[in-house]
Amino acid sequence: MPQLIFLPNEEICPEGKVIEVEPGISICDAALQNGIEIEHACEKSCACTTCHVIVREGFDSLEPSDELEDDMLDKAWGLEPESRLSCQALVADEDLVIEIPRYTINQVSEQH
Repeated sequence: MPQLIFLPNEEICPEGKVIEVEPGISICDAALQNGIEIEHACEKSCACTTCHVIVREGFDSLEPSDELEDDMLDKAWGLEPESRLSCQALVADEDLVIEIPRYTINQVSEQH
């Protein structure tokens, strides 16, 4: 099973975390199921950018983003070439190293 290696994030995952997941699950669902409370203001419907992540390793193993995801990513804070919306990126067979950006454009967090 592939591993998702979440790099430390000051607020969401201060120590970082390594989890094993089944292929086919979204990065967002895998994170949430393992206690990493990544924001997802649109209920994972590809209508916001709060679940934006940067895939530092393993990016090429993901299916390419579609036009809707690309349009949403254009609005994300700290966009990089390896950026994805974690609700849309489905894990394949490779390990992934994932960075959760420090900020989102979300004005109000659903978690607070």
